[in-house]
Amino acid sequence: MTISAEPQQSRTRAGLQIRYGGFGDNAVDYASAWETQRRLHEQRVADEIGDVALFVEHPPVYTAGKRTNPLDRPTDGTPVVEVDRGGSVTFHGPGQLVGYPIAKLPSHVYVVDYVRRVEEALIRAVGDLGIACGRVKGRSGVWIPADGRGDERKVAAIGVRVAGKVTMHGFALNCDVDLAWYDRFVPCGIRDAGVTSLTQELGRRVSVDEAARLVEPHLHDLLSWRPYDRSPVIAATAEPSQGVTYGIDPLR
Repeated sequence: MTISAEPQQSRTRAGLQIRYGGFGDNAVDYASAWETQRRLHEQRVADEIGDVALFVEHPPVYTAGKRTNPLDRPTDGTPVVEVDRGGSVTFHGPGQLVGYPIAKLPSHVYVVDYVRRVEEALIRAVGDLGIACGRVKGRSGVWIPADGRGDERKVAAIGVRVAGKVTMHGFALNCDVDLAWYDRFVPCGIRDAGVTSLTQELGRRVSVDEAARLVEPHLHDLLSWRPYDRSPVIAATAEPSQGVTYGIDPLR
């Protein structure tokens, strides 16, 4: 399925329009979503449109960012789509909410600040489900703290690109995804931590649609560019370079 000019649903608040491109049987092919991103990005750079975010679910696909280590790729020969975002290799597929904000950064918001805002929106949405989560210093994304069930584990990944001061690519939140997909590669190039899902943590199914409704108001709030209180760091890593998930191309 492609993302048409008239998305299934769209809502605008605080300057940001969120378009629901397709979930479940209407999941959007990754190549189609990427092409839509590029078109919207060009329009946003030219100020032909305002800020917009696409919410979609994809059929199974692996994508590799600019910092992918060859040793982190799938070990079974599964094809990988090379993309122009930062970060390493990751997975998108059924049971995962993928969000692509196409937003023009104001002068007071730098790329790292933007990544922290997207993280914060996801942290608040996950917290709305009653799941304790936060940041791991030196690693982007949303993490569940170590507890009796295991070590720190990642529930949401972030990888972005900024060109012409406008963002693209975005986040992936594991809702009810089959975690066996992650056994084939090294998620985000991090070998000493696990991956989890909202369903795994809660012990009940959390659909992509349910998660999207929780993320939506927080993304609106954080991408209104107002000051905000940042959630605390839950742990630190000795490998700060593993937190790099963005690419910058100011001249397009």
